Amino acid sequence: MKIPFTKAHGAKNDFLFTWRQDAPDPGASDHAALARAICERHTGIGADGWMLVDPPCDGEAEGTIQLYNSDGSIAEMSGNGTRCAAAFLIRHGHAAGVVRVRTGAGVKTLRLLKRRALAYEFEMNMGSPDIIAASFQLEVSGGPRDVTLLWVGNPQCAVPVGDFDFDWRALGAEIERHPHFANRTNVSFVKAVDEHTIDVRFWERGAGETMSSGTGSTGAAAMAAARGWGRSPVRVLTPAGPIDLRVDGDIYLTGPAEIVAEGVFFRGGEQV
Repeated sequence: MKIPFTKAHGAKNDFLFTWRQDAPDPGASDHAALARAICERHTGIGADGWMLVDPPCDGEAEGTIQLYNSDGSIAEMSGNGTRCAAAFLIRHGHAAGVVRVRTGAGVKTLRLLKRRALAYEFEMNMGSPDIIAASFQLEVSGGPRDVTLLWVGNPQCAVPVGDFDFDWRALGAEIERHPHFANRTNVSFVKAVDEHTIDVRFWERGAGETMSSGTGSTGAAAMAAARGWGRSPVRVLTPAGPIDLRVDGDIYLTGPAEIVAEGVFFRGGEQV
């Protein structure tokens, strides 16, 4: 079995893209298992997620994506991943300055700000976050944690912290699968820096620790605003570098996307 792919990353959050027509028929293969195999960083290509892409089929979007996390689960959307999908669609001639991408959370609109070869920068309309609970006491190991619960196209649990000098990865893994979240949740740990800056670490549902997150950054910024920590514009400091957001009714996120590789994944030891 041969699976063609394009690899891209948005602020070091990396994804693999395959045209759906080039992917194995889901009736004959397990796409969840294929996602785990192709995303595996030692025996596969390595990525945080795998996306199947459909070209435009109507006038509402330049392409449609279905995202599989690296553990094989399906996610509604990824902010960084959607920017990478926009770059993929531009590379293949399906879009230009404005790209509309249909995700599991609806059509998202991106505006190309700049391009240098295969490196792009987009401003993406992330929509208006739905704050489910600005302050919620979540029972975890070590006692209750004050968290903010949000929906930004996918579920988010934002945890305010004073520093990162604790095992936040273990806590992120615990919160991701906490019984309170029927379909698991993404987790961000958020430290206030000043009224326009927050420092964030990410534990993403189905992928674990990631270097950055578009939806996680959006949820973290919305949490900071809800708690009166700061105001627009907001710079989110991530391990991969800063991501900038502004509020103008909806939240708009500016960030990079870069295509870094193209090739074929051989599933089951097939030879060329």
